[in-house]
Amino acid sequence: MEGIKEPQVSNWISRNVADFRAPYDFQLIAGGRSNLTFQVTDADGKRVILRRPPISHVLPTAHDMTREHRILTGLDKVVFPSPKPIALCLDSEVNDYPFYIMEKVEGHILKEEKYVDSTFPEASDRRRMSENLVETLVNLHSFNPDEIGLGDLGRKDGYIERQLKRWFNQYQASGSEINHSVPLLEEMHQRLVGAVPEQTKSAIVHGDYRLDNTLISNDGQVAAVLDWEICTLGDPLADIGLLLVYWTEKTDQHPPLASVTQMDGFATRSEIAEMYSSKTGVDLSLINYYVSFGYWKLACILEGVYSRYVQGARGGDRSEVGDYAKQVQLLAEASSEAFERF
Repeated sequence: MEGIKEPQVSNWISRNVADFRAPYDFQLIAGGRSNLTFQVTDADGKRVILRRPPISHVLPTAHDMTREHRILTGLDKVVFPSPKPIALCLDSEVNDYPFYIMEKVEGHILKEEKYVDSTFPEASDRRRMSENLVETLVNLHSFNPDEIGLGDLGRKDGYIERQLKRWFNQYQASGSEINHSVPLLEEMHQRLVGAVPEQTKSAIVHGDYRLDNTLISNDGQVAAVLDWEICTLGDPLADIGLLLVYWTEKTDQHPPLASVTQMDGFATRSEIAEMYSSKTGVDLSLINYYVSFGYWKLACILEGVYSRYVQGARGGDRSEVGDYAKQVQLLAEASSEAFERF
């Protein structure tokens, strides 16, 4: 299987994962276009999850499995819905890159309307689901990183400035590999750099918080928050801004992103922002800056995915890549529009 050296990985699992019997079945969990996620099933039908970096073209500082495992270890010390880490492999001889094993959490991933069962979630449950998603984010932002061993995960100040530098550098590195550039994205970098709001609080920032990066239990609650790849310390408003980026509504004409949140019953973007503000007491008058930044960051990330796909590193995903360049442009345009509202 692409991404798994089955004999070596199986031997490692047998030595490091308790009560898990060979032989193992490895199954790629579809949808991942960055780090690869596999379900591993043992001889007794028990399941765990394996996470590893992309097949190739891994940019510096990206796809750090050690960091992701460490974050889950810290969150395991508090009451928070995240998968329990089980084991970490640092030996690149086993599977080319470090990887880790975590528990398999049962739940629904609500990515697009075609993924939503006709009976789950019912329209009457979607409002409560919206509220719980916000409550979970508020909970994450309430933790003291120092108390759970994550105080040195990153600098606590200057978050937006650091993010603008990081993602612009990665955008340039990705674009240079395939001779592709987006002038508006470069223009928005300059505009965002020149208008960074003052950071008033530091917290654990997930970095990609959205409905379909969670597992939802049958009772409509967040069972687990997934994909901690770009989590760090910094300005929590970046998380709520990005959540609003992903939160589409029925009245949106041509949203650059699709989401089940446009279905009847889900809260609106303004209601999501009000929920967060009322629960935290945080002023969201400058939220459109963070929305603009969110669109811009996603465009930079997608440029990296586009670059890897053009070069053949698709990690098991064989979908069409021809529209990726257009999608990067649409996200840059959405960033510009949000910035004008700021």
